[in-house]
Amino acid sequence: MRTKLMYAVGAIALTAALLAMPTPAGAADSAYRTLGGATNPDWMRGLSGATSLAALSIPGTHETMAIHGGAWTQTQENFGDSGGTLAAQLNAGIRMIDIRARVNTGNTFTIHHGATYQNANFDDVLGRLTAFLAAHPGETVLMRLKQECTGEIGSCSDATGMNPFTSIFDGYVARYRALFWSPAVTGNAPAPTLGEARGKVVLAVLNGARGGRYDGYGLAQFRDWNDGSSTYVQDNYTVPNVGAIATKRDQVRRFLDATSAGDPTKLYVNFASGASVFAQPQQVAGGALGVQGVDPFLLTYLNEGPEVHAPVVRTGVLMLDFPGGGLINKIITVN
Repeated sequence: MRTKLMYAVGAIALTAALLAMPTPAGAADSAYRTLGGATNPDWMRGLSGATSLAALSIPGTHETMAIHGGAWTQTQENFGDSGGTLAAQLNAGIRMIDIRARVNTGNTFTIHHGATYQNANFDDVLGRLTAFLAAHPGETVLMRLKQECTGEIGSCSDATGMNPFTSIFDGYVARYRALFWSPAVTGNAPAPTLGEARGKVVLAVLNGARGGRYDGYGLAQFRDWNDGSSTYVQDNYTVPNVGAIATKRDQVRRFLDATSAGDPTKLYVNFASGASVFAQPQQVAGGALGVQGVDPFLLTYLNEGPEVHAPVVRTGVLMLDFPGGGLINKIITVN
């Protein structure tokens, strides 16, 4: 009897272990893990300067710098440390980035995803943005900046004795004053026109460590952008298992349709990303176990004609994990 019980317990443990094991994501294709297949360093240059950023279709990346830490932490293809991955994304056409910062000694920011340092500092981010926008002055880049560390298990801890997060950020702004679109780092600003923001970084929101928003920064429409979804943001980031990727696809689709039909003066931000213990970021993006990932679904949906569904006339910002070149190109062509 005892032996049978031991076998049963062992079988249950083995089943649980197998369920928790990583399974391969879908193969790289034009929608997934082929960032290098897109080359769009100047795609905004030909657009009218009178166009509001809110009216555009913009490819973006979730956890832009997350290239280290393993399958449950990495969200982007690795094109190098110290901002090399960011440079590759900008060249591909990415125009909204998601930066997660830890307060480091010397009142500086280092880039983290949870507990994992991503071999880059905030100066690397700002330096790459400065170089890119100097070479491509017709472009602009939106930034979501979030204080990453909560001090909890699995997260990082900020260095002690340092200045508040906002004060440290203000110090960076003072040193890179020419890089930032001023109204978004000195108050709650409306979405600018492309002409107003060309050659600049536009801070969309400044989030605290547990999702709160620091007032006095970013765009006024994102006053309620905290942790997860809000009025103009879809960020249902918990995907409980691989089977639930279908639910995440539907959330992205519904928000995409709402964006296409929504207020053209408001910027909509749609996170295609998601994860959990039983669903890695790469699986949600690329698919796994026969379940279609969000990235290939999006490319198919954007390519479908009016005989299938109402055409998407504006995607807003699509925040992607492991985007493929074909998907980036398609989002840009919606403009």
